[in-house]
Amino acid sequence: MLLGGVFKATGNQSPSTIPAKGRYTGVDLLRFAKEYGVPFERNPYFPINTLQLMRGATGYLHSPRFQEYLTAIFTAIWVNKKNLNDLEVVSEVLTDAGFDPSEVLALSNSLEVKEQLKQTTEEAVSRGVFGAPTCFVASEMFFGQDRLAWVEKALL
Repeated sequence: MLLGGVFKATGNQSPSTIPAKGRYTGVDLLRFAKEYGVPFERNPYFPINTLQLMRGATGYLHSPRFQEYLTAIFTAIWVNKKNLNDLEVVSEVLTDAGFDPSEVLALSNSLEVKEQLKQTTEEAVSRGVFGAPTCFVASEMFFGQDRLAWVEKALL
């Protein structure tokens, strides 16, 4: 789903646009990083316009390369703190991950992929999604990374 589309449809906003919530989210992210024993540093280019990146993910969704694509993009943003607002940087990230950037761009700009992402976003909104991460177990919705234990219980 396209988070910006969800925000627009539901009237929600990124925590980064609300100063008090943004500060709190930063503290909370550090708490989660400590809890999981992983390093955390903010990407100085965040927020990143993810429209093209999400179209790429949509294009690879049913492909054997889906996980490779996600790993390359996720690592670039959250581990290597790359500026994925810059198409040259995106191209370098994709090339380093073994993708042909021109093929990814063509896939991302195909009408089929654009329509699929739009439909996925509309479906999310119709199911009650207002932000990310959101998980569903059957029709039960769970919002937030702090609800993953509840997701796990619901799957049992």
